[in-house]
Amino acid sequence: MAIYLIQHGRSLSGESDPDPGLSPEGIADTERIAGVAAGYGVRIGLIRHSTKTRARETASIFASALHPERGIEEAAGLKPMDDVVSFAENISPESNVMLVGHLPFMGRMASHLVTGSADIPVFSFQKSGIVCLDREPGSSTWLIKWALMPNIE
Repeated sequence: MAIYLIQHGRSLSGESDPDPGLSPEGIADTERIAGVAAGYGVRIGLIRHSTKTRARETASIFASALHPERGIEEAAGLKPMDDVVSFAENISPESNVMLVGHLPFMGRMASHLVTGSADIPVFSFQKSGIVCLDREPGSSTWLIKWALMPNIE
């Protein structure tokens, strides 16, 4: 069992809308990564997303491809500057939860779980990409198990 961290897909310009949805490129990238994850047989228990439109739309695309057992829900605490330490206290690898949110939160969450410090970078996120973390068997240590990114950079 694992947790999956996702930065929302590319969004439309925020100039005319303070809460923009996904751009056509963001939709295409997210559908492609979600399809690859489904092809690999990724099993999700629940998808939780931030309150922002682009995160909700990203989560919906992943839900359509992965069919989470317990569905999809909006969750507080996943905004860019929210406290990762507090949020992490309620994460269990047994839950197989997918979290869809924003930077710097997702990067800081991965760092906190892997190193114990949110300030030590451990992964460079891409929009629509998935970072899978799991615990070392018999340990409380989190590891980056795998990642799927839209681009090889």
